[in-house]
Amino acid sequence: MVHIILADGFEEAEALVPADLLRRAGEEVLLVGLEGPQVRGGQGITVNADTTFREVHDITPHMLVLPGGSEGVAHMRAHNRLLESIQRAWDAGVYIAAICAAPTILAKMGLLDRRKAVCYPGLEDKMDSAVIQKGEAVVVDGRIITSEAAGSVFPFALKLVELRKGAAEAEQVKNAIHCHA
Repeated sequence: MVHIILADGFEEAEALVPADLLRRAGEEVLLVGLEGPQVRGGQGITVNADTTFREVHDITPHMLVLPGGSEGVAHMRAHNRLLESIQRAWDAGVYIAAICAAPTILAKMGLLDRRKAVCYPGLEDKMDSAVIQKGEAVVVDGRIITSEAAGSVFPFALKLVELRKGAAEAEQVKNAIHCHA
């Protein structure tokens, strides 16, 4: 099971494309509203989450995905129970994926210390001791997957499919959607 956290101001593409591609691959995905079931994205699109953080915060998923969007990331960073949940997931051996500004959350938690990572260009100074991989769209270092921004969301989502379902399934999904990235 994959949990994708939605906080008000999240970047819609960075949450919905991974949800879509993972579901196409047969993965169980829950869109988790941080503060409630209806979540307003950064571009003004309101999404009805599958569940709320309150309902699933004690459940450890196989993968946790943190979309970017500066406002959404600020809400996630300020949510202590979410930060505790991220730490608990990390300690349990869960894959943690973050895109755009969201890798800065992992950096502040110390999860990116001396790990290869990327983030939204211009936020590198908020990545603490992470080893920034300039020019890379998606970086995997152990159980942490980071990606630059909405423009890299298809390679990011396909990497998540590969990690959960295998390279063959990722290739099948890529071909089915006619992705040339």
